[in-house]
Amino acid sequence: MQKASKNHSPLYSVFAAALLVALAGCNTAGTGRPTVASNGEARIKESELRAYCPQATLREGTAFFNTYEKGGEQDPNRVVYQAAITDITRACKYGDGMMNIEVAVAGKVVPGPKYRNGTITMPIRVAVLDGDRVVYSQLHKQMVNISNGDVATQFVMNDKGISIPIPEKQTIQIFVGFDEGPVKAQK
Repeated sequence: MQKASKNHSPLYSVFAAALLVALAGCNTAGTGRPTVASNGEARIKESELRAYCPQATLREGTAFFNTYEKGGEQDPNRVVYQAAITDITRACKYGDGMMNIEVAVAGKVVPGPKYRNGTITMPIRVAVLDGDRVVYSQLHKQMVNISNGDVATQFVMNDKGISIPIPEKQTIQIFVGFDEGPVKAQK
């Protein structure tokens, strides 16, 4: 068994120096602007990671959406497809007095007994409320091409167009869900 030596090799000294230089490059304090990493990407500041970003919630009763063949509404034997929202998330950025929010929605479409190939259109609404007041509402027409009746088809939808004044209080709510309402936008 070899005894550990307190004298370190020159390779260890080079490694230690390189580590100190690398750690020094991680400092983002100072200008208040994001620094740029050596690969050209902007670094995220700690203040941005800790900033308020309202939760996105799937509104009750809006996680599933069925399409029936004509005349077969509510008959489970006449379902063309059933879509489900399986996950939602959001990201927030601040700038010029505005909170810019991106909402992402993931889901899947499962063929039903009356399945047929083609493109389907699903109505997905993203709504932002400040208390009881609607500050943003957009109904998206999410199109998904279904070409295999034996497997579920996944989809992802992004709404990058949400920009609201920075709220004075943390009362913002984001709701997502299928919505068969009229296709109109409120901003």
